[in-house]
Amino acid sequence: MAGQLRLDKYLADMGIGTRSELKVWIRKGRIKINGEICIKPETKVSINSDVISCDEIRVNYVNYLYYMLNKPAGVVSATRDNVSETVLDLIEDKQGKDLFPVGRLDKDTEGLLLITNDGDLAHQLLSPKKHVDKVYFAKVNGKVTEEDRLIFANGVDIGEDALTLPAKLTILKSDDISEIELTIQEGKFHQVKRMFEAVGKEVIYLKRMSMGSLLLDQSLELGEYRELTMEEITILKGKKI
Repeated sequence: MAGQLRLDKYLADMGIGTRSELKVWIRKGRIKINGEICIKPETKVSINSDVISCDEIRVNYVNYLYYMLNKPAGVVSATRDNVSETVLDLIEDKQGKDLFPVGRLDKDTEGLLLITNDGDLAHQLLSPKKHVDKVYFAKVNGKVTEEDRLIFANGVDIGEDALTLPAKLTILKSDDISEIELTIQEGKFHQVKRMFEAVGKEVIYLKRMSMGSLLLDQSLELGEYRELTMEEITILKGKKI
Protein backbone atom coordinates (compact mmCIF):
# COMPACT_ATOMS: atom_id res chain seq x y z
CA MET A 1 0.00 0.00 0.00
CA ALA A 2 1.29 3.47 -0.87
CA GLY A 3 2.68 5.36 2.08
CA GLN A 4 3.50 2.25 4.09
CA LEU A 5 6.90 0.80 5.00
CA ARG A 6 8.27 -1.97 7.17
CA LEU A 7 9.11 -0.61 10.60
CA ASP A 8 12.82 -1.46 10.30
CA LYS A 9 13.06 0.20 6.88
CA TYR A 10 11.24 3.32 8.13
CA LEU A 11 13.80 3.73 10.91
CA ALA A 12 16.78 2.86 8.69
CA ASP A 13 15.67 5.43 6.10
CA MET A 14 15.77 8.08 8.81
CA GLY A 15 19.33 7.15 9.79
CA ILE A 16 18.47 5.71 13.20
CA GLY A 17 20.56 2.59 12.62
CA THR A 18 21.29 -0.22 10.21
CA ARG A 19 18.56 -2.72 9.36
CA SER A 20 20.37 -5.43 11.36
CA GLU A 21 20.82 -3.14 14.38
CA LEU A 22 17.19 -2.06 14.23
CA LYS A 23 15.87 -5.60 14.19
CA VAL A 24 17.63 -6.18 17.52
CA TRP A 25 16.41 -2.89 19.00
CA ILE A 26 12.84 -3.53 17.92
CA ARG A 27 12.82 -7.00 19.48
CA LYS A 28 14.18 -5.48 22.69
CA GLY A 29 11.13 -3.20 22.87
CA ARG A 30 12.86 0.11 22.20
CA ILE A 31 10.45 1.12 19.43
CA LYS A 32 6.84 2.25 19.82
CA ILE A 33 4.09 2.74 17.26
CA ASN A 34 1.40 5.16 18.42
CA GLY A 35 2.58 4.76 22.01
CA GLU A 36 2.56 0.93 21.97
CA ILE A 37 5.74 -1.18 21.98
CA CYS A 38 6.21 -3.14 18.78
CA ILE A 39 8.64 -6.08 18.65
CA LYS A 40 8.13 -7.13 15.03
CA PRO A 41 10.52 -5.50 12.52
CA GLU A 42 8.26 -6.44 9.61
CA THR A 43 5.26 -4.51 10.94
CA LYS A 44 3.90 -2.12 8.31
CA VAL A 45 3.58 1.51 9.36
CA SER A 46 2.13 4.56 7.64
CA ILE A 47 4.65 7.30 6.93
CA ASN A 48 1.80 9.82 7.03
CA SER A 49 -0.27 8.93 10.08
CA ASP A 50 1.58 6.60 12.48
CA VAL A 51 3.69 8.06 15.29
CA ILE A 52 6.98 6.20 15.59
CA SER A 53 9.39 6.65 18.49
CA CYS A 54 12.77 5.19 19.41
CA ASP A 55 13.70 5.32 23.09
CA GLU A 56 10.76 7.72 23.58
CA ILE A 57 12.09 10.13 20.92
CA ARG A 58 9.74 10.68 18.00
CA VAL A 59 11.10 9.80 14.56
CA ASN A 60 9.36 11.68 11.75
CA TYR A 61 9.62 10.38 8.21
CA VAL A 62 10.95 12.99 5.80
CA ASN A 63 11.55 12.23 2.13
CA TYR A 64 13.95 15.09 1.46
CA LEU A 65 16.32 16.92 3.75
CA TYR A 66 18.17 20.17 3.09
CA TYR A 67 21.06 21.39 5.23
CA MET A 68 23.16 24.54 4.85
CA LEU A 69 26.70 23.94 6.10
CA ASN A 70 29.43 26.51 6.66
CA LYS A 71 32.22 24.19 5.59
CA PRO A 72 35.54 24.59 7.40
CA ALA A 73 38.93 24.00 5.80
CA GLY A 74 40.37 20.52 6.27
CA VAL A 75 37.09 18.69 5.66
CA VAL A 76 36.45 16.91 2.37
CA SER A 77 33.27 17.28 0.31
CA ALA A 78 32.44 13.60 0.12
CA THR A 79 30.03 11.10 1.61
CA ARG A 80 32.88 8.99 2.99
CA ASP A 81 36.66 9.08 3.13
CA ASN A 82 39.16 6.65 4.60
CA VAL A 83 41.55 9.37 5.74
CA SER A 84 39.86 12.72 6.29
CA GLU A 85 36.73 13.94 8.03
CA THR A 86 33.86 14.47 5.60
CA VAL A 87 31.16 17.12 5.47
CA LEU A 88 28.57 14.44 6.33
CA ASP A 89 30.47 13.69 9.54
CA LEU A 90 29.61 17.25 10.64
CA ILE A 91 25.84 16.68 10.36
CA GLU A 92 25.32 15.11 13.77
CA ASP A 93 21.52 15.16 14.10
CA LYS A 94 20.67 14.04 10.56
CA GLN A 95 17.57 11.90 10.16
CA GLY A 96 17.61 10.77 6.59
CA LYS A 97 19.08 8.50 3.96
CA ASP A 98 21.51 9.02 1.10
CA LEU A 99 22.61 12.53 1.98
CA PHE A 100 25.33 14.02 -0.22
CA PRO A 101 27.00 17.41 -0.79
CA VAL A 102 25.76 19.36 -3.82
CA GLY A 103 28.98 19.94 -5.70
CA ARG A 104 32.39 20.01 -4.12
CA LEU A 105 34.47 22.56 -2.32
CA ASP A 106 38.21 21.93 -2.19
CA LYS A 107 39.52 20.58 1.10
CA ASP A 108 41.05 23.95 2.01
CA THR A 109 38.02 25.99 0.86
CA GLU A 110 35.44 27.28 3.31
CA GLY A 111 31.85 28.40 3.04
CA LEU A 112 28.44 27.50 1.75
CA LEU A 113 27.71 23.87 1.01
CA LEU A 114 24.26 22.43 0.49
CA ILE A 115 23.76 18.89 1.75
CA THR A 116 20.62 17.04 0.69
CA ASN A 117 19.20 13.82 -0.70
CA ASP A 118 17.22 15.63 -3.41
CA GLY A 119 18.91 14.53 -6.62
CA ASP A 120 16.65 16.59 -8.88
CA LEU A 121 17.52 19.82 -7.08
CA ALA A 122 21.22 18.95 -7.16
CA HIS A 123 21.03 18.47 -10.92
CA GLN A 124 19.27 21.83 -11.34
CA LEU A 125 22.00 23.59 -9.37
CA LEU A 126 24.99 21.83 -10.92
CA SER A 127 24.03 21.55 -14.60
CA PRO A 128 26.16 23.95 -16.69
CA LYS A 129 23.11 24.54 -18.89
CA LYS A 130 21.25 26.14 -15.95
CA HIS A 131 23.85 28.92 -15.49
CA VAL A 132 23.51 29.02 -11.70
CA ASP A 133 25.66 31.74 -10.15
CA LYS A 134 28.21 30.70 -7.53
CA VAL A 135 29.82 33.58 -5.66
CA TYR A 136 33.19 33.32 -3.94
CA PHE A 137 35.23 35.62 -1.74
CA ALA A 138 38.98 35.20 -2.11
CA LYS A 139 42.27 36.61 -0.92
CA VAL A 140 44.82 36.61 -3.70
CA ASN A 141 48.59 36.90 -3.54
CA GLY A 142 49.31 39.74 -5.97
CA LYS A 143 47.60 42.87 -7.21
CA VAL A 144 44.36 42.08 -9.01
CA THR A 145 43.85 44.59 -11.80
CA GLU A 146 41.29 45.92 -14.24
CA GLU A 147 43.06 43.85 -16.90
CA ASP A 148 42.34 40.71 -14.87
CA ARG A 149 38.70 41.73 -14.61
CA LEU A 150 38.42 42.03 -18.39
CA ILE A 151 40.15 38.68 -18.95
CA PHE A 152 37.76 36.97 -16.54
CA ALA A 153 34.78 38.64 -18.26
CA ASN A 154 35.82 37.15 -21.60
CA GLY A 155 36.67 33.66 -20.33
CA VAL A 156 39.98 32.29 -19.07
CA ASP A 157 42.25 29.64 -20.56
CA ILE A 158 42.81 27.16 -17.73
CA GLY A 159 44.28 24.47 -19.94
CA GLU A 160 41.07 22.83 -21.12
CA ASP A 161 39.51 22.54 -24.58
CA ALA A 162 37.43 25.68 -24.10
CA LEU A 163 37.74 28.89 -22.13
CA THR A 164 35.80 29.19 -18.90
CA LEU A 165 32.42 30.83 -19.18
CA PRO A 166 32.48 34.60 -18.64
CA ALA A 167 32.92 35.41 -14.95
CA LYS A 168 32.25 38.58 -12.97
CA LEU A 169 35.30 39.71 -11.01
CA THR A 170 34.77 42.44 -8.42
CA ILE A 171 37.94 43.91 -6.95
CA LEU A 172 37.39 44.77 -3.28
CA LYS A 173 41.04 45.55 -2.52
CA SER A 174 44.02 45.68 -4.86
CA ASP A 175 47.29 45.34 -2.99
CA ASP A 176 50.09 42.86 -2.41
CA ILE A 177 47.30 40.73 -0.95
CA SER A 178 44.14 41.52 -2.92
CA GLU A 179 40.57 40.77 -1.92
CA ILE A 180 38.00 39.94 -4.57
CA GLU A 181 34.52 38.58 -5.18
CA LEU A 182 34.10 36.23 -8.13
CA THR A 183 30.87 35.00 -9.69
CA ILE A 184 31.11 31.91 -11.90
CA GLN A 185 28.53 29.55 -13.39
CA GLU A 186 30.63 26.41 -13.58
CA GLY A 187 32.27 24.09 -11.10
CA LYS A 188 35.43 22.82 -12.74
CA PHE A 189 38.15 21.19 -10.65
CA HIS A 190 40.01 23.92 -8.68
CA GLN A 191 38.43 26.43 -11.06
CA VAL A 192 38.86 29.65 -9.09
CA LYS A 193 42.48 28.83 -8.24
CA ARG A 194 43.25 27.88 -11.85
CA MET A 195 41.69 31.08 -13.19
CA PHE A 196 43.97 33.21 -11.03
CA GLU A 197 46.99 31.03 -11.81
CA ALA A 198 46.29 31.78 -15.48
CA VAL A 199 46.89 35.48 -14.78
CA GLY A 200 49.95 34.86 -12.64
CA LYS A 201 48.42 35.06 -9.19
CA GLU A 202 47.74 32.66 -6.30
CA VAL A 203 44.56 32.21 -4.29
CA ILE A 204 45.54 31.95 -0.63
CA TYR A 205 42.04 31.95 0.89
CA LEU A 206 38.72 30.96 -0.67
CA LYS A 207 35.19 30.97 0.65
CA ARG A 208 31.90 30.33 -1.17
CA MET A 209 29.28 32.89 -0.23
CA SER A 210 26.25 31.85 -2.29
CA MET A 211 24.85 29.35 -4.77
CA GLY A 212 21.90 30.50 -6.82
CA SER A 213 19.45 32.15 -4.43
CA LEU A 214 20.96 30.43 -1.40
CA LEU A 215 23.11 32.77 0.70
CA LEU A 216 25.47 31.63 3.43
CA ASP A 217 23.91 32.35 6.83
CA GLN A 218 26.47 34.65 8.45
CA SER A 219 25.40 33.48 11.91
CA LEU A 220 26.78 30.01 11.21
CA GLU A 221 30.27 29.49 12.57
CA LEU A 222 32.67 27.28 10.63
CA GLY A 223 31.48 23.69 10.95
CA GLU A 224 27.96 24.71 11.95
CA TYR A 225 24.84 23.96 9.93
CA ARG A 226 21.09 24.31 9.93
CA GLU A 227 18.13 23.07 7.96
CA LEU A 228 16.93 25.29 5.13
CA THR A 229 13.72 27.20 5.69
CA MET A 230 10.70 26.42 3.54
CA GLU A 231 11.13 29.82 1.89
CA GLU A 232 14.75 29.06 0.98
CA ILE A 233 13.81 25.67 -0.45
CA THR A 234 10.93 27.08 -2.47
CA ILE A 235 13.01 29.89 -3.99
CA LEU A 236 15.95 27.57 -4.64
CA LYS A 237 13.67 25.31 -6.65
CA GLY A 238 12.62 28.29 -8.72
CA LYS A 239 9.07 28.39 -7.45
CA LYS A 240 7.10 31.50 -6.62
CA ILE A 241 6.02 32.12 -3.03
